[in-house]
Amino acid sequence: MICLRKTVPAVKMLVLAFSITACSSNNTEDLRTYVEDIKSRQQAHVEPLPEFAPYETHLYQASGVRDPFSPPVSSAPRSHVAQTANNGISPDFNRPREPLESEPLDSLRMVGTLERDGSAWALVRMSDTTIHRVKPGNYVGENHGKIVQITESEVELTEIVPDGLGGWMERQAALALSE
Repeated sequence: MICLRKTVPAVKMLVLAFSITACSSNNTEDLRTYVEDIKSRQQAHVEPLPEFAPYETHLYQASGVRDPFSPPVSSAPRSHVAQTANNGISPDFNRPREPLESEPLDSLRMVGTLERDGSAWALVRMSDTTIHRVKPGNYVGENHGKIVQITESEVELTEIVPDGLGGWMERQAALALSE
């Protein structure tokens, strides 16, 4: 019985091998003719790649030119700079700062107006959703913006900003009513 157990797998392998070889045939003539047909077809003519001119390098020498990473020297005459610096416009650095001056003007939103006895107030919301009541004469924004007038649709103010030549200049701005 032990011999029979050893021979059964061997017989199964032999039967499997015969069945595989029986399924395959040596008739590959149609495959050979197809391959020969493909090989005998005329080859397409491929044009050679065009020749490119070699890249010419350029040596940059800027020994007599200003360094592009250093600030430019002002070409304005000294009298103009002194005149602009002394135009009388400057922010009051000695006054106490108001809460709405801690944020840029574009982050503030006008959300409404109040009026009582001919006096108008505007309601301005900060980015942290705190709402402040302001009137003409109050300051808003980081550029020393002083409220000039309040209408139903906007808060008009005058900012004092640097003019780039060492002085200050006034700039008109407004906060529009957000809907």
